[in-house]
Amino acid sequence: MKLLLAEDVKNLGKAGEMVTVKDGYARNYLLPQGLALRPTAGNVQRVESLKQEREAATVAQRQRLTEAVAALEGVSVTVKAQANEQGHLFGSVTEKEIATALQDLGHKIEAGQILLAEPIRMLDRFHVPVRLADGFEATIDLWVVPAEAPAA
Repeated sequence: MKLLLAEDVKNLGKAGEMVTVKDGYARNYLLPQGLALRPTAGNVQRVESLKQEREAATVAQRQRLTEAVAALEGVSVTVKAQANEQGHLFGSVTEKEIATALQDLGHKIEAGQILLAEPIRMLDRFHVPVRLADGFEATIDLWVVPAEAPAA
């Protein structure tokens, strides 16, 4: 049976393509799920307009991500932590603290977007990668500085 794909289907094709599938696959899966349509003139126009809308949305999303990477690249953020005289932290600085510090600067970053190989346990300057999406990464400068000791 020949069908017009309304959505991308893994191992079958992209939206807007004409495909030939077995009748049972079409009747029992593709058509009921709305993944494919019968190839009428109206459906072809509908799928083409949906495809154009998706492409425009993808272009806009890529532009937003590119701007966000440019704004984030080279940003310097400081996190205070308790440390001993040798510079070893009593705890560690994790993705959550870094994300909070970036959010305080006005960046919309989640802890899952911070890419640390392991938690930071030393006072120092670090280059930390931040992945906004696949192919969109920025590197920030992280300064881990000692927190002021409480007054005795």
